Amino acid sequence: MTPRPNPLPRFYRWRTNVLQIPVMTVVTAVCGSISLLASYVEKGGRAQQRIARFWARALVRLSGCSLTIRGAENLRKVPVAVYASNHTSYFDTPVIFAALPFQFRILAKKELWPIAFIGWYLDRSGQIPINTANPRATLSSLAVGVKALRAGMPLFIFPEGKRTPTGALQDFLSGAAYLAIRAQVPLVPIWLSGVYDLLPIHTRHFYSGNLELAAGEPIETKGMTPRQTDELTARLRDAIESLSRSGRVNAQDSVEQAEVRAEV
Repeated sequence: MTPRPNPLPRFYRWRTNVLQIPVMTVVTAVCGSISLLASYVEKGGRAQQRIARFWARALVRLSGCSLTIRGAENLRKVPVAVYASNHTSYFDTPVIFAALPFQFRILAKKELWPIAFIGWYLDRSGQIPINTANPRATLSSLAVGVKALRAGMPLFIFPEGKRTPTGALQDFLSGAAYLAIRAQVPLVPIWLSGVYDLLPIHTRHFYSGNLELAAGEPIETKGMTPRQTDELTARLRDAIESLSRSGRVNAQDSVEQAEVRAEV
């Protein structure tokens, strides 16, 4: 994906304001309402997950982007795991729901719960609110997450805790590693590419391009103890950073191949 220009050309701003945001709002309202009704009929959450996946894929299409999944086989190597990704944009969540091929729960900031439709879906579908400003509340949320994992439900978390202001990987909080160790399930690293340029923090206009989700090899946690949480957190960050480097290499190779074809 080509870097986002600054300032953004008028066409992209016009398209976002007049077409994309209004249609995305309607799609979110309709899917949120259907999901809310489904939660009273089907208690397992499968119907809501399918609705969420439809909503997410619709938003990706409406954004004008294509989505590529690299390492898709790593998303199904283990039945239950903690999936952890870099956090670049508000649009990370639709990309995650569009890409992960199974039912899961997310740990998300509790500030999302009061938002109409989105908050209703989060609450009725069993997603887990987390208050990073309150250590006691954070531990309580993590305990709920451990319980879900032990019951066989995969979890997804952004270990950075907040969106990156520059696109670069930030320091990690220890929640993802703690959950994986306590539940004795693998930790799967994920790298999102292109989403930062699509919609960076503190912006409201879309810049369309190619999005990629890269999934790495699961990191085993059997036999690890909570004392190794920091060690596992560092391994997770290194694994995600490695995925980012391999993604840049692949992108450069594609550019070079395109240049060769153009010369021929």
